[in-house]
Amino acid sequence: MNTATAVMFAIAVLLLVVAYLQGEDLHIQGLKRAMRMFLQIIPLLIAAFIIAGMVQALIPREFIIKWLGKEAGLKGILFGTVAGGLTPGGPFVSFPIIASIYKSGAGIGTVVAYITAWSLVAVGRLPYEVSLISPKFAAIRLACTFFFPPVAGLIAHLFFSKIA
Repeated sequence: MNTATAVMFAIAVLLLVVAYLQGEDLHIQGLKRAMRMFLQIIPLLIAAFIIAGMVQALIPREFIIKWLGKEAGLKGILFGTVAGGLTPGGPFVSFPIIASIYKSGAGIGTVVAYITAWSLVAVGRLPYEVSLISPKFAAIRLACTFFFPPVAGLIAHLFFSKIA
């Protein structure tokens, strides 16, 4: 068990104890809610891990290194930006995929650009922004965030590719 997992379990146990001590079956209510969330999210997690495994199995390591590795430079960073901006879903989808690509040889700049684009650009959010807020807002938000992923990827590539 790694440190992050141990800390999360410690926090979970602490909260469970606090809920138990408050009475009124709060610990049972919390566990029931946790089980409902678990049952809702587990199919998505299974699919994401299958996709991540298939990415590693189907995409040759040489291809990842050539197009996404340190040597790919700006080309890899731009590819990571586009892929991250187009990746749908939450972290349960994107992080297993990008972890598998990173472990297969993608450069730190590409990975940083991907994650930054996934969180900032997120083309999949545009229909919600257009319909719920306004098309003007969506365009402004996209214009303001569009340049950050490649810049972040370039910074990561230039300053951290030797240590990552």
